[in-house]
Amino acid sequence: MLQFPSLPCRGRPALAAFLAVVLAFPAFPAGVPTFHEPWRPQFHFTAPDTWMNDPNGMVWYDGEYHLFYQNNPFGDKWGHMSWGHAVSRDLAHWEHLPLALAEENGVMIFSGSAVVDWRNTSGFGKDGRPPMVALYTGHHTGKPLQNQQLAYSNDRGRTWTKFAGNPVLDIGEADFRDPKVFWHEATRRWVMAVSWPVHRQVRFYASPDLKSWTHLSDFGPAGSTTGIWECPDLFPLKVEGFGRGSKWVLVVNVGSGAPAGGSGTQYFVGEFDGTRFVADARSATNWADFGPDFYAAVSWSDVPKRDGRRLWLGWMSNWAYANDVPTSPWRSAMTVPRELTLRATTSGYRLVQRPVRELAALRGAPARIGRTGIDAAQAWLSTRRFEEGLAELELELDRLPSSGEVSLRLLHGEAGETRIDLDLGGRFLRFNRGRSGRKDFNAAFADAQTAPVRIVDGKASLRLLVDVSSVEVLAQDCETVMTDLVFPKSTRLGFS
Repeated sequence: MLQFPSLPCRGRPALAAFLAVVLAFPAFPAGVPTFHEPWRPQFHFTAPDTWMNDPNGMVWYDGEYHLFYQNNPFGDKWGHMSWGHAVSRDLAHWEHLPLALAEENGVMIFSGSAVVDWRNTSGFGKDGRPPMVALYTGHHTGKPLQNQQLAYSNDRGRTWTKFAGNPVLDIGEADFRDPKVFWHEATRRWVMAVSWPVHRQVRFYASPDLKSWTHLSDFGPAGSTTGIWECPDLFPLKVEGFGRGSKWVLVVNVGSGAPAGGSGTQYFVGEFDGTRFVADARSATNWADFGPDFYAAVSWSDVPKRDGRRLWLGWMSNWAYANDVPTSPWRSAMTVPRELTLRATTSGYRLVQRPVRELAALRGAPARIGRTGIDAAQAWLSTRRFEEGLAELELELDRLPSSGEVSLRLLHGEAGETRIDLDLGGRFLRFNRGRSGRKDFNAAFADAQTAPVRIVDGKASLRLLVDVSSVEVLAQDCETVMTDLVFPKSTRLGFS
């Protein structure tokens, strides 16, 4: 049940706004035969019937958002890495396309990025139209070598040609991967951020044409260095409330050592001058998501300036148990796309991640309760049931005391539950999936995780996106985020 501190009636917190809505539209065509498999998400992206991990090559072109992803086209466990492919015009409905880049000649297609070469600097353009260019890591299966390779497309990403001059960047090392490329307007050249995993560094390179690359600088080790560094990203980001002010954000995904255990996503805030990234002096280890199931997050390239948003998503799993989750034949999902901004706080800048506005098109008719007392809110909440396991919930509290605990339970059928607790004195959020459902598939599938939460002026907000086998918790206007997988035995969902 919703529980609040034991306080005199006058001092008890009030619910300022309470919203529950069903997000009913599937994230892939209803005709796909695997649509109703156990634990299959309905408004999160999944591959049709095979393994999926890191998002790759995310780029906007000609009205379409492209999502490539690490894919094993032959099974539901990691292997034979290739690029799967889907497109969307609204970030809510996805169309699956044929495999884009396939493993061949002893080279797997590891993670990377894609850009639109608007100026045709590469010379791959055709008939006056800019090419799409993908930079990816070639992982050699017959020898310990990873290098950066290139492919291009002249038909809106439907077919790809691997560059005859590959590799375009090779330092002769076994671990050197995940290039993220962008056009740096101030220096009029392409910049690549690529991970040097075992060194816990990100290396920066520059190119006039996407084919020849010159080393610029390195960043790291810094922040969390327990795990290897992977899947970097670098971009300027708006600071809320500061007009046109912005800071540069360097994203570094780590293979282990994240707050919830296993893999996770950290970031640094600072400045980039086209050659070197320098983190702010106050930029300690910052985590994008405090749940266990958010990794390899990278952003979309070439989102139109008239839109102005920085958009990203992450792989919704954890390397500690990703191969063992009890789904078949599909395995793993992406988070919902999120819009990014920065928020200035007394302790530095914090990443803010709001689910994209386009998801509103998936909502059914909302059920609302306005500003009311606790008892009325509890009674209203207990009557809500979602038979398919899909719901969005928004909760706002004010007049919170300085100690005590606020608890919310997600009820899965008759016996399962997921519990979310807001500790007011400790100022942290706790997510407990110990009684949610299946958890016997891997000992690393931990029960509980915590996240620090800023509580300002006695106010708190929680937003939940629940989609069959996942819960995304966004606290304090999306400043603190926790992403968790759950595997309930029933799709019947309630709250108390």
